[in-house]
Amino acid sequence: MERALYGPQGGFYRRPEGPAGHFRTSVHASTQYAQAVGRLLLEVDAALGHPEEIALVDIGAGRGELVGRLADLLPGRLRACGVELAERPADLPAGVQWCERVPEGAVGLLFANEWLDNVPLDLAERDAAGVLRYLEVDGAGQERLGEPLEPADLAWVERWWPSDGEPEGERVEIGRPRDEAWAAAVGRLDRGLAVAVDYAHRASDRPIFGTLTGFRRGREVPPVPDGSCDLTAHVALDSVAVPGIHSLWTTQREALHALGVSGTRPPLELAGRDPAGYLRALAAAGEAAELTASAGLGGFGWLLQAVRMPVPELLAGLAGWQTLEP
Repeated sequence: MERALYGPQGGFYRRPEGPAGHFRTSVHASTQYAQAVGRLLLEVDAALGHPEEIALVDIGAGRGELVGRLADLLPGRLRACGVELAERPADLPAGVQWCERVPEGAVGLLFANEWLDNVPLDLAERDAAGVLRYLEVDGAGQERLGEPLEPADLAWVERWWPSDGEPEGERVEIGRPRDEAWAAAVGRLDRGLAVAVDYAHRASDRPIFGTLTGFRRGREVPPVPDGSCDLTAHVALDSVAVPGIHSLWTTQREALHALGVSGTRPPLELAGRDPAGYLRALAAAGEAAELTASAGLGGFGWLLQAVRMPVPELLAGLAGWQTLEP
């Protein structure tokens, strides 16, 4: 999976067309998404007391669509950085840094939109005796069962992927690499808000046959690890959260509503006195509705973790903030 997605020779995410050539994320769906993230950055800045420098770290930056749109926010103080393995986009604003790792000691907003679902992970399948074994697959998509799980992966499964004794064929997506990747990223943040946004599930609704799939040119395809398609699996977002940090799980719908994104249609009377304005407002409402639709992008999970800072005022009203036990 890692070689197919990120290999220097033929890795999917190194292809010249970039992710936008194959699928749309919230960033591509509407500029309102970037505006909401910018509003969140301003809230983080205020909660941190307006430091001399404020960071915006965009993990899994794609071709810089999000971080590039926000590069002019807070002029003179913003240190914007796109974290991505692909080459720096030619049209990215000069002031935006481009690197392969999260900068050490950042103070500000760490934002990962649809990054964790592409962090490579192992799959396991239960054999006829009920033993979980690694699922192996070759470049043609042929599968076979391998060795039983190593102790660390088995411990993760027992803690985070409860089973009711499902029959042979049950699949588990072992999220330990995602937990470690997120902990490493958050650990490089000195102070600020860390946000992970992704397709997600919690322990109460783990899918018994997994979620791994492929995407190519806007279509779902078999997840063959040959570099020709995206490989993505939903994120066990509850296991990802770093313990000891004030945290919140919510939906994109709730988070974007708090940040001022609303799909409310404009009043019809506006059409009579300002037809062009009505059409613009109607288009904006349609984009906001797509971003917040419960059955679509609005159903994405948001994990927010406040690292050595108070919860931003705009988010304080969202129910469910808690400090996770180590």
